[in-house]
Amino acid sequence: MNLNMYNINRRKFLGLFGCSCCSLILPSCSTVPITERKQLSLIPESKINQQAAAAYEDFRKKAKIINKGSQLKEVVQIGKKIEVAVSTFFKNKNEEDPTKNFGWDYILVDNDKVVNAWCMPGGKIAVYTGLLKITKNTDALSIVMGHEIAHAVAKHSVERASQAMTINLGTTVADIFLGGAINRTRNTIGQNTGMDIFRIGIFNPFGRKQETEADYLGLIFSSLAGYDIRESVKLWERMAEKNKGKEPPVFLSTHPSSKKRIENLKNWINEIIIKYPPIKV
Repeated sequence: MNLNMYNINRRKFLGLFGCSCCSLILPSCSTVPITERKQLSLIPESKINQQAAAAYEDFRKKAKIINKGSQLKEVVQIGKKIEVAVSTFFKNKNEEDPTKNFGWDYILVDNDKVVNAWCMPGGKIAVYTGLLKITKNTDALSIVMGHEIAHAVAKHSVERASQAMTINLGTTVADIFLGGAINRTRNTIGQNTGMDIFRIGIFNPFGRKQETEADYLGLIFSSLAGYDIRESVKLWERMAEKNKGKEPPVFLSTHPSSKKRIENLKNWINEIIIKYPPIKV
């Protein structure tokens, strides 16, 4: 092969690739409500919401759902109050409601072993009974639900999918010119350590940023809905006690450590109580 010709073609290709990526990415940024952080948004929200809705319905069919009782009523009431508070907040500011296309729904999963809750894109929310043993009261549960709802409001799933798309495209192109060196290194490290270097080096720091943002926005949503966000510190102290000795090193975790999380909450609480008081509906 003519080496000079190869270099010319390589430079031309990389130049075209760079231009096409810029033209794709630069117009495809959005802004997270309230925090105003710029985020990548290459995939339509409607597509993500459609996929989430299908996954949610599939989950509902398989999971053991509680269909009545005071615990379910509490979950739904908290969700509805946050739902209305968020919409009203943006309406009062004459800003676009980021939840306008949500199809809100709330379920309580009968599983005491799982301490978790989640909100799929589009407002599909599940709370596990195991979480209620840690939250212990309505204010604390509102903190967790506010956090999960914040992920959907901030469109973190769209951002993560968009980021994954650019990473996969970029590493594929780079690997062409490195003779597969990236994938060989990735696979070797993975076989020896059980870890993916791209997951640790790219996705985890990115994930922590989203988790911290969801903590902040979640506190705001809970406060707007009229709940006592000072309970958040006690909640995470209880969570830290439950996870004592089990938390992974911070650099391997997509969540902030409990210690860091509590520190953040203490720094935010007074500001949020003053700046984001309960919404009058």
